[in-house]
Amino acid sequence: MTRKAYPSDVSDERRKYPLCDVSSGLSSMLPTDVPPWYVVDHQPQRWLTAGVCEQMLHAVRMLLRDITDRTPRPRAGIVDSRALQSTPEHGVCAGYDGHNRRNGATMHLDVDTLGHLVAGVVTPANEHDRAQVAALAQRMQEITGDTVEVAFGDQGYPGAQPAAEAAAHGSRLEVVTLPTATRGVVVLPRRWVVERRFAWMTRCRRLVRDDERVAATLAGLHVVAVAIVLAHRFVSLVVQRSEQALSVSLC
Repeated sequence: MTRKAYPSDVSDERRKYPLCDVSSGLSSMLPTDVPPWYVVDHQPQRWLTAGVCEQMLHAVRMLLRDITDRTPRPRAGIVDSRALQSTPEHGVCAGYDGHNRRNGATMHLDVDTLGHLVAGVVTPANEHDRAQVAALAQRMQEITGDTVEVAFGDQGYPGAQPAAEAAAHGSRLEVVTLPTATRGVVVLPRRWVVERRFAWMTRCRRLVRDDERVAATLAGLHVVAVAIVLAHRFVSLVVQRSEQALSVSLC
């Protein structure tokens, strides 16, 4: 099958619908000749249902942490949320977010201190961030093996109740705030890491808006997007270190 190539394409062995084309249908720029929509949709759904993408994400995250001299399992996390405008096909996932003035879904994320995704929860956009602390903390500890000791959040996570829910799952919730009133954009400690992750996610066209009828699909697409970025990052680091080692040996 011959088609126009995109920078985000991957390579694979040829078949009726090559898996590289199916994958590119998820993450590429606007497609030209990718396989039919039901092929692009069905195969990723099988991967998500089997947990393949999530397993790859967690494995690559641990490898990246190890190769950058971090403990494979994180001891700290950063929590935040991202609201997506829904289309008419959103199904039952949507709710109205009065703060952002949009009707859609919210993706609540926990990332490690390098910005790598650990856990996520999808809710309608009208549900408050602090109400998701218990679910995020539980999922985060299940994935890491109860290694997370502290989670940093913004001013959307105040109060004794969220702190108690985090403590019930073995972690301390620490709210990061501005020390004084200020004007303009200020980079807060820890907080910028998760904001950068949100920015990277928007490069996946399926995550620019909420087009999904099922919340699990929206959550799974976040996993797919991050797994692709982390896999590329890991390969780049391995190649870079191999080249450095080769240059040293030749000196």
